[in-house]
Amino acid sequence: MIASAWTATAQDKGLAVDVSPADVAGAASVIPDGINDKFKDPELNVDEWLDRFEVESREVYGARKQVLKACGIKPGERIVDVGAGTGFYSRLFAKTTGWDGWVYSVDISPNFLQHIAARATADGIENLTTVLGTDVSIRLPPESVDLVFICDTYHHFESPQQSLASIYRALKPGGRLVLIDFERIPGVSREFLMGHVRAGKEVFQSEVVEAGFEFTDEVKVDAFEENYLLRFSKPAK
Repeated sequence: MIASAWTATAQDKGLAVDVSPADVAGAASVIPDGINDKFKDPELNVDEWLDRFEVESREVYGARKQVLKACGIKPGERIVDVGAGTGFYSRLFAKTTGWDGWVYSVDISPNFLQHIAARATADGIENLTTVLGTDVSIRLPPESVDLVFICDTYHHFESPQQSLASIYRALKPGGRLVLIDFERIPGVSREFLMGHVRAGKEVFQSEVVEAGFEFTDEVKVDAFEENYLLRFSKPAK
């Protein structure tokens, strides 16, 4: 059974929603107001986003096989796709981790989550749960997952410190974090990216490290011209 909301399959799997007071206290937007409004809009048309997200000309879609390899997924792992969008990476993860593993597709858009659940059902993918996240939490319990994947989403985090704290808690000791986002280089990056992405790679990397993660490496993805891929880990106990 594929859940179209957190309260169904996730609870069946024995997982509890994780939203602590620390996630909410002091949360303040660090990006332009309203950047995520379109995703929360109940009138969001998923088909329009499919045409934008799942096309070979989009770097993170065209390079999905190399990105999947960089994630180093092992059979039986529990994986979180944060900002899952239309869910193409979630589906790849579910097939890669196998029936003994599980994928949690987290997004703030109910419409995206409905699409992911419907597509998973149509494809016979049973090891996937959709989770309606918040602006400050991915809503997963402590030390419950092996890998967190954030693709072209971190710059949309309205409260990055709180969101990173939620992610850190959800990861098992030794768990991995894979972060893909846009380069923001004055004089090089497109004008749209300069206005849309609040900071460059060095700032984002520093924020993740400050949240307690250890930087592992940067993986060169051949098809990436505007994106980069960084890998981190949560210290083992």
